[in-house]
Amino acid sequence: MQGEPATGDPGATATAPALAALAPPAVDLPPFTAAELRAWFRAGAPEIEDCERLLAWSARIRGALDVAIAEGLAALCQGDRLAALACHVDDYAVEVLDLRRSAALALVRLGRGLRSRPLLRAALRSGRVRLRAGQAVLPVATGEGEAEWVERAARLTVRELEEAVRRAGGVAPDDDEPWSRLDVALEPDDRVLVDEALALAGEAVPGASRMERLEALAQEFLAEAGADADADEDERRVLWPPFRAAGRGDRQRRAALEAETDRWSVLPGVSGQPSPDVTFDDAMTADEVDALLRELGRLRAGWDDLLGYCADVVKQSGLWRIAGFTSFRHYLDERVGLPARAVEQRAALERRLSASPALREARRQKVGFEKLRLLSRLPEREIGPWTVRAKALTCVALSRALDGERERQLRGRRKLSAPMPRRIAVLLAAAIEAVRARCDRPVPSGKCLAILAWHFLETWRKLLNPRRTRSREVRERDGHCRVPGCSRRATHAHHVEFRSHGGGDDPENLVGLCAFHHLCCVHGGWLRVTGRAPDALTWILRGRVWTGPAPAAP
Repeated sequence: MQGEPATGDPGATATAPALAALAPPAVDLPPFTAAELRAWFRAGAPEIEDCERLLAWSARIRGALDVAIAEGLAALCQGDRLAALACHVDDYAVEVLDLRRSAALALVRLGRGLRSRPLLRAALRSGRVRLRAGQAVLPVATGEGEAEWVERAARLTVRELEEAVRRAGGVAPDDDEPWSRLDVALEPDDRVLVDEALALAGEAVPGASRMERLEALAQEFLAEAGADADADEDERRVLWPPFRAAGRGDRQRRAALEAETDRWSVLPGVSGQPSPDVTFDDAMTADEVDALLRELGRLRAGWDDLLGYCADVVKQSGLWRIAGFTSFRHYLDERVGLPARAVEQRAALERRLSASPALREARRQKVGFEKLRLLSRLPEREIGPWTVRAKALTCVALSRALDGERERQLRGRRKLSAPMPRRIAVLLAAAIEAVRARCDRPVPSGKCLAILAWHFLETWRKLLNPRRTRSREVRERDGHCRVPGCSRRATHAHHVEFRSHGGGDDPENLVGLCAFHHLCCVHGGWLRVTGRAPDALTWILRGRVWTGPAPAAP
């Protein structure tokens, strides 16, 4: 079970023949200012149209690689391969393949689903059905109806597909759900209440994020107030400060433009791209699957640079508007055929890179996309010092460090900030409105949040009164799983020196772990730990020091 891991530099191996045809072009991509792009576009420069065609073409290749990666990630989830690599599948995708977490989980769902959908798999791998369309019909393309849904995915627009999936009782992937950010001012006493309530909500829903805990506070108050949720009203609700929200695309306008432009027939057609001829079979070891995924990840990263660059040019030029799309996201759904949020984030990073010498220097030093995206939120003067740390940290550790720094700054300014999807923002806005409706005077948003926190504490404090055990104290001390690269919260306390070997229950011999790393990796015999908790631990994976998953070499 505990064979030696793959040796040598993972990036030193030659690209497999099946992947060589998908190698990205070596091109120089100088950043352009928005003014330059507007001037080019007004002058009718053919370079803008060339860039649009290049975007559509590179998206087809990126989609073909994603289908192969989806099957590889699904293969990693089989047997004890993840335990052999000491990674959750989404953490592996973030650290090794430089994928967004939500995009990685969507690909895992696709890869698993394709195992029982041979017709959809063949259509995706041949390039006849694009990635975005395949993900849209995945929930309903089953059994005898699979062939019909594959044909629909090949000829209908994404909007039509999503509406058809909903009518069939399926749940279409909501990649375009907008996110908001809650920003409120909190007085010190109110902050104490909110912090205590959020901690208690974490006890009620172990592992819940801050936005999910805020959702729990809102749900509890609305339930007590007897407020009924109205889905239609929630869809129309306009979020006011303290929420900063993006609006949803107009589906009726999308439908009208599809007919008006004859599905954008003026744009040149771009043929589909077959997926690389690679197979992940059950006989492969974890290291073999990992090596092939790294090859695919390197190719994907090269195309992503080109994709983000072209997407930024097309977005800034406004060509999508002239071509007859309601929004840039609408253009990405229908023309590009990839999940829109991922491409938008790539384009946004390119725009930030064009204005930030420090960020361009970080990319020159081979800092990956996910880390660049985290660094891009910093002021220009802070990017350089953080770049040194970013190269030495995993994405998870870098995100925690930056979040901790931001939280300290917000507390100093007496602020609370939390990103959340629209559905949670709508729920929280309704709860704040319900609080104000009970008061006979205007109440600031921060005070409303404190009232929600007080109500939650009064309701749940007596119900959630767990015993203060040593295990609980250790998990609270560590907060998250201490295995390098793990994003999960600590739910188990592990004895560094086993009690059967004479280890005691003192805090230095106990470390917080998630269930996967505790039960599957440590007690499964793949991973062991030595040293003193919490900060002097050494992790050993299959006989070698483990500091977290290494990213695929550029």
